[in-house]
Amino acid sequence: MTDALERDALWDEFHRVVNMTSAELAAWLRVSEAGETTEPLPDRAGDETGQHVLAILQKRRTDLTDDDLRVMGEVVDAVTEQTDMENEPTAEDTPRRHHLMTLGHDPLKA
Repeated sequence: MTDALERDALWDEFHRVVNMTSAELAAWLRVSEAGETTEPLPDRAGDETGQHVLAILQKRRTDLTDDDLRVMGEVVDAVTEQTDMENEPTAEDTPRRHHLMTLGHDPLKA
């Protein structure tokens, strides 16, 4: 995906579905990985995809790598598949909401 228009469209779509800020996502990744008495190192919290989404949120559009573009596409597809107006996760649907939050999408956030 090297076409500038495709990159711009993916950038816009990624930032539409990823509605958490980098600070919110970093905090969530730390909380989601924390144990009763321990907390992971901030740069190691969360799964690989969550960490990659966090890294992308901290980049400029011009600094994206091919790997970033691949992950962005995967995140857009995953969030789009798991959310729609009739099937949006609710607060009671905690496991699904937490999975989406690991991708940077909080379904309860306006």
